[in-house]
Amino acid sequence: MRLSARLLAASALALSIAAPALAQDAATVQRAERIRDAALQQNIALDYVTRLTTRFGARPAGSKSEQDAAAWAAGYMREHGFQNVRIETFPLVGWERGEESASIVGAHPQRLVVAALGHSPGTNGVIEAEVVRFTSLEALNAAPAGSLAGKIAYVDAGQMVRMQDGAGYGPLTRIRGAGPGAAAAKGAVAFIMRSVGSDEHRMPHTGTTRYIEGRVPLPGFALSAPDASQLSRLIAGGETVRLRLSSTAHTYETVSQNVVGEITGASRPNEVIVLCSHMDSWDLGSGAIDDGAGGAITLAAAKAIAESGRRPARTVRVVLYGSEEVAQPTDTGNGGGAYLRGIGAAVEQHIIAGESDFGADRVYAFGLPPGAQGSDFARIAGRVLYPIGVLPSPDPELHGGADVGPLAEAGVPVFGLNQDGTRYFDLHHTADDTLDKIDPAQLSQNVAAWAALVYLVADSDVDFRAMRPATAAAH
Repeated sequence: MRLSARLLAASALALSIAAPALAQDAATVQRAERIRDAALQQNIALDYVTRLTTRFGARPAGSKSEQDAAAWAAGYMREHGFQNVRIETFPLVGWERGEESASIVGAHPQRLVVAALGHSPGTNGVIEAEVVRFTSLEALNAAPAGSLAGKIAYVDAGQMVRMQDGAGYGPLTRIRGAGPGAAAAKGAVAFIMRSVGSDEHRMPHTGTTRYIEGRVPLPGFALSAPDASQLSRLIAGGETVRLRLSSTAHTYETVSQNVVGEITGASRPNEVIVLCSHMDSWDLGSGAIDDGAGGAITLAAAKAIAESGRRPARTVRVVLYGSEEVAQPTDTGNGGGAYLRGIGAAVEQHIIAGESDFGADRVYAFGLPPGAQGSDFARIAGRVLYPIGVLPSPDPELHGGADVGPLAEAGVPVFGLNQDGTRYFDLHHTADDTLDKIDPAQLSQNVAAWAALVYLVADSDVDFRAMRPATAAAH
């Protein structure tokens, strides 16, 4: 009993010593909860993405529509109280689709629905040639040298697997990136592939391909899923299939830009939290889910924090990156890299960064940097986000996404708010990426999750760099 009494006394002393910190933590948690609840009811996300997609439509990287949208977004930030708003430009090779067509010719003629792959060259007239089908990129790479001379290489690796986290995308998108180069190496005159999507609509998914030694070596196209199946059935039935392809796609010199605005920190303004998305989109739809929604979510989250009645200690910086979607002849033509080069040594003052680029459907989990799992911060964040259906991920967030990737590689910790991507790749990079696909209630849940989590970081002294295991910190 005497031992128990001593332990109780020691516990009481410890609690009394820690009381100020605990009281501050409790107040911060309560403010985060109020910010969360307010964002669920009213925020600017739907207003922003509606205006963006209605006024500017598609925003291909480096196009006038992307540039005009960036200028408008900077004004929108200023109108809503963001500080230090600026536009930072960088050089870019732009790409225009022009006109494209594809058809089967010969004994069984029929038109096909295709989309040229981003940055593919045009066909310089019409290409007509026999199709050779492969079931994987590896099979194409294994073809004998010169075996595709004068022919069209076709990779049909099957339908993308639909998954909540979008994990089915990676294995197929590598075909889009490397396929044209692999086909050219075997002598092909063009490359086609089943488009990378989880839908069965007659609506192809575009996307960028890869430069090799400063150029994309040959024209590349994505076939809509039903047309890919049709072509594969003909070939499987023993038919010799010939295609006629045409494209007037071309590149041009231009500029893209990042739009930056912030809620400046009250007491530690040089400690920066980056919330990012990308302004550019593909040209087929209006870029609502990819990635107008991401800009809407991050802007609205920062605005919700600013409207809470207490400016956080740290700066919350929103970056709308340009040129996320397209490959470039060099590694300098993207917004994430341009931002990193622009901040220089100030990267050391970046506390954490997060990216919203997976549509507008609900957030179901949050991921923190290595070492933060099971921390006091993770437990508090889990408590704040649980009421809106967001659970902690057991896996650390390592990369963050294409835009925030350069910051992650430079040592900035990254976080993730994982969205339900079950239907995302039905719409991604297609003409169906339009405003009506956004569910306003799910969009608001995103804003609430972002605002609450970011506020917990912004009004604290949590140091995610210090939490990293020694191996991760050394890397």
